[in-house]
Amino acid sequence: MENSIRARVRAGDAAAFGLVFEDHAQAVYRHAVRMTGDWAVAEDVVSLTFLEAWRLRARVDPEGESLRPWLLGIAGNVIRNTRRAARRHQRALAKLPPREAMPDFAGDLAGRIADAEELAAAKAALERLRPAEREVFALCVWEGLDHAAVAEALGRPVGTIRSRLSRARARLRELTAKELAASRSARSGSGAQRPGAGGQVAGDRDLAVRPYKETTR
Repeated sequence: MENSIRARVRAGDAAAFGLVFEDHAQAVYRHAVRMTGDWAVAEDVVSLTFLEAWRLRARVDPEGESLRPWLLGIAGNVIRNTRRAARRHQRALAKLPPREAMPDFAGDLAGRIADAEELAAAKAALERLRPAEREVFALCVWEGLDHAAVAEALGRPVGTIRSRLSRARARLRELTAKELAASRSARSGSGAQRPGAGGQVAGDRDLAVRPYKETTR
């Protein structure tokens, strides 16, 4: 069945490509959210990923298993391009005169505070990894891809993927211990902060190393 879908996508079958979107759009979105820390940016990444996948459809191997690794590899390239564009945008904005302060509408987002805090905690730890190690960690641990699939997605040897994942795990353990120690030290000096009051509570950084596996179609 997967081979049939691959062959149809390669041939430009829009209906087959629609099935691929239905099967894998959520996986691409999850990966983008974790790598960017921004829901809106992640939605853009999904759109750009599938546009690029359609443009590159002739490169799809008609033989093989799931197209998810291929799509996640494209998503990684889109995220890198998006970050470069964001940096250029920020440099351009820095040259403009300051704008008038706008009202704070943060209260409207109260229902998403808990998710945002968890996402921010995980992203903060991952951001301190080297980009290549962070990407391998996200694909292996959060997306649940095996080494061979990640190697396919990133165009790297399996041995390189194994070594990068090992370094990423070790570094995240080190960072988690440091973050927890700093958090406990801050609380002992200024008093414990209640969750949701703007402070970080012990255990937030554990999210960065928590495996996330979801059964895929």
